[in-house]
Amino acid sequence: MLKTPIIISDLLQEKLQLYTHLGGHGVRIDTHVYAGYSIPSNYDSMIAKLITTAQTREEAINKMKRALDEFVIEGVKTTIPFHRQLMDHPEYVSGNYTTKFMEDFVME
Repeated sequence: MLKTPIIISDLLQEKLQLYTHLGGHGVRIDTHVYAGYSIPSNYDSMIAKLITTAQTREEAINKMKRALDEFVIEGVKTTIPFHRQLMDHPEYVSGNYTTKFMEDFVME
C-alpha cells in the first residue's frame, strides 16, 4: 500500500477553483474538499490523502502515477508534482532508500 498526502505547499488563494480526481480498483482518496471549497485561515495543510493498493509494489506505484496524473487541483499549489517525480525516482521505485533519501532528492 502506498500513501501520498496531497498537501497545500503555498496558500495562494483561500478557495479551490477546481478539484477532480478519478479512482478505480485499488485507488482510494481520503478528503473533505471539493471545487469551491474555502480553505480556512487556520487550515490543515493536508487536504487529501491518496492511497493505492496492488499485488506488487510496482503495480501500486503505477496506479499511484496514474492517479496523480488524473488529480486536478487549481487555486492552490500542492505537492502533487513532488510526489509524481518521487514515483519515477530509481531509488524509490527499487525500494532501495533510507531515511536520508530526502536530503539528496532534488526536484527537476
